[in-house]
Amino acid sequence: MKKLSYCLAMLTGLLLIYIGALFLLVPETAETGYGIHTVTGGDHAFHYIKGIRDLFSGVAIVLLLLTKEFRAAGFFLLAGSIVPIADFSIVMNQPHYETASLYQHAIAVILLLILGFYYIRTTAKS
Repeated sequence: MKKLSYCLAMLTGLLLIYIGALFLLVPETAETGYGIHTVTGGDHAFHYIKGIRDLFSGVAIVLLLLTKEFRAAGFFLLAGSIVPIADFSIVMNQPHYETASLYQHAIAVILLLILGFYYIRTTAKS
């Protein structure tokens, strides 16, 4: 279980880094994958905000894991579940959302909650 949790948490961090980079480098493509469609008129401020948020979160998760700060990683993952919960709600409230675009956000919520609680429960306080 320890190795599986580590791999899933590391994969989560790396995927967030990838998603963040995608929003910063190819914002319109990333937006479609996120599950919304906005008319930006060439202004990608939203995309850059989301990109840097995901990039930061991914780097934080990876660094906490690499430095073996598992309890801190647990709290970070647990607190971070707020983000995909909000993302799920944002996508679901779009007028023409596709159900398939909700899955990634729902999976992220479940994964973050499970991993967060796992690391908090199994890691002793320092």
